[in-house]
Amino acid sequence: MFSDKFEHLVNALRILPSVGPKSAQRMALHLIMKQREGAQQLAQALENAIGYIHECQICHSLTEDDVCEICRSHERDERLLCVVESPADVMAIEQSGSYKGKYHVLGGHLSPLDGIGPNEIGIPELIQRLTNGVVQEVIIATNATVEGQATAHYLFEASKHLPISMTRIAQGVPQGGELEYVDSHTLSQALHNRMQIK
Repeated sequence: MFSDKFEHLVNALRILPSVGPKSAQRMALHLIMKQREGAQQLAQALENAIGYIHECQICHSLTEDDVCEICRSHERDERLLCVVESPADVMAIEQSGSYKGKYHVLGGHLSPLDGIGPNEIGIPELIQRLTNGVVQEVIIATNATVEGQATAHYLFEASKHLPISMTRIAQGVPQGGELEYVDSHTLSQALHNRMQIK
């Protein structure tokens, strides 16, 4: 449209999730016409992030060091291991401030139709990690999708032989949610995972 470089920028922006051609075009126009300085800062921040951020050697979350701050911490409970699908899940749990154990990031979920099996998301490595005798409880916090549930079930079956307690995060009605707006699967999970009132 305007130039090859502009089209290249639009196509580059389209790699972001939920960004279609029109949204990418609007972003590109905004950066070029109204935020040139911000665009330079964005480019520099992306370059720095790509150059310095990588996977933690232990938990596979994101870090600038070989081992992330959570894995290095002596104040975290090493007996608790929360298994999640992505670093975004680690961030969400950390923001809740309710968990003080360590993590293991799978980097995805099982999806045989897409060719993603246990080896592709490092489940054998996780099972190996669980044999060190330190971890006493694994909290499976995969997403409440069909693939997330299948991954949780596979992890449970693959670690049954280990002397470890396996738990699954409860899923149900969100705080402040009205029942009529909650989908049937979520409501079913909420009823199934009900707790006794004390």
